Amino acid sequence: MEAEDDSQTPESAPVIAAVELGRWFRHDVKEPIEHIVGGRKRLKVISLLACVLALDAADKATIGAVAAQLEHDLHIGNVEVGLLVTVSTAIGAFATLPFGVLVDRMHRGRLLVIGIGLWSLAMIASGAAISYPMMLVCRLGLGAVVAMASPAIASLVGDFFHPAERARIYSYILAGELIGVAFGFLISGNVAAIASWRVPFFILAGIGLVLAVVIARKLPEPERGGQGRMEDETQDGDEVETHPVDEIVDERGIDPRQGLVLKEDPGKMSLWHAVRYVLSIPTYRVLIIASALGYFYFTGLRTFAIVYMREHFELEQATASSVTVAVGVGAIAGVLVTGWAADRMIDHGHLRGRIVAGAAAYFVATLGLAGGLLAPSLIFAAPFFFVAAGGLGGANPAVDSARLDIMHSRLWGRAEGVRSTLLYAFQAAAPPLFGWISGVFGGGSTGAGRSPAGAGSGHGLDMAFLLMLVALAAAGFVMLRAMQTYPRDVATAIASEHHAPGKNRKKRARPPAAR
Repeated sequence: MEAEDDSQTPESAPVIAAVELGRWFRHDVKEPIEHIVGGRKRLKVISLLACVLALDAADKATIGAVAAQLEHDLHIGNVEVGLLVTVSTAIGAFATLPFGVLVDRMHRGRLLVIGIGLWSLAMIASGAAISYPMMLVCRLGLGAVVAMASPAIASLVGDFFHPAERARIYSYILAGELIGVAFGFLISGNVAAIASWRVPFFILAGIGLVLAVVIARKLPEPERGGQGRMEDETQDGDEVETHPVDEIVDERGIDPRQGLVLKEDPGKMSLWHAVRYVLSIPTYRVLIIASALGYFYFTGLRTFAIVYMREHFELEQATASSVTVAVGVGAIAGVLVTGWAADRMIDHGHLRGRIVAGAAAYFVATLGLAGGLLAPSLIFAAPFFFVAAGGLGGANPAVDSARLDIMHSRLWGRAEGVRSTLLYAFQAAAPPLFGWISGVFGGGSTGAGRSPAGAGSGHGLDMAFLLMLVALAAAGFVMLRAMQTYPRDVATAIASEHHAPGKNRKKRARPPAAR
């Protein structure tokens, strides 16, 4: 008995706690999530792709979280802080199209490993920068993940997962982007407050290097054209049906645009030919504009959210970070709900379900932000901001899955490159423009050398966020224009898959309804 009592020493308590925590995570967290996403293999792929988006989002959010320290140490203002986000995004805008070509022709996992490795080195250099010009130059290398991530993830999602569940799958992956934002706001902001603004950059660089190694070892390369789809391991898989989009198109006799039905192998298209073809699809043009406008606003908001919370509601750094993250949970909820709803509408015969869900999310975000920005106190503003975050996040899985619906699988990488070029151009313009408007209306930091105490005054950012709501509302109205063009463009993509040379898609199994 004494031996048993002696075994329960204080030193063993942490070990026992760690073992129990591991058991809890495995049985109460991991296994339910595996069931939701359809099995362990699917969870692994979703998690890795989500982590790629989380890295870039965490970096951009970190800039916003440590903006006050950067302004003080580097003697800069809001415009200069915004440019730190802009330079990496601008490089992504220039590089994403050629990377899209590589995504359509090379091993996508290896490309991601190279991009994340370069990104991590640039993060280390950013943390070590001793002046603003040096940091600005160092951040040019961060465009590697920006340029690589979107085309590679779009192509992999299309090849790994069934069309009927793409909005739901995208919602899980995009949740990683939002978790990255939360990490940047909460962890990086608090670490910077305790130690230095440099430490978060070194932490993110270390995480990036680990992720590159994991992707190199664990991310499989699926067969092109949707032939490498991962079946739902949690289902019996006895019943195989036609994908509901095919059913709807066939039942309603929707005719493709004959002039856009591909007869040649898209994989052999020249870059210029591919770009012209992608931009000739009406719905794709609409989705490019809508997503660019939505991300334009999101980028400005993400960059200055912490500054706004601190100045407008007179909060401390840690409190402002925590409140912003709490409000941002609404974005994760919105991503998951909208992704589920978009797929359910299609499963019930509403072919335009993803278009409707995306437009509704943009309108919800616009109204929620307007209410929050005009509210008299944080108590009244927080519920509006929570709803708005749900709309901002919720638009993306619907838009992203709709883009795959209307494009031949061998063009997914280049098509995403075309979209990302405009999207990143809008994102690059957002931070300095929001910073400039805040300076004009708030009298704060519009240039280097201004006092950080006046940086991003609450009133100035109020006006910037309110004025730029025009872009967010416009995204919703633009999205509605796709209601007319989307059905025929879906039919065109289906016809192109069956007529273009090369491997066609296998019979598409219909997965069970989203849980």
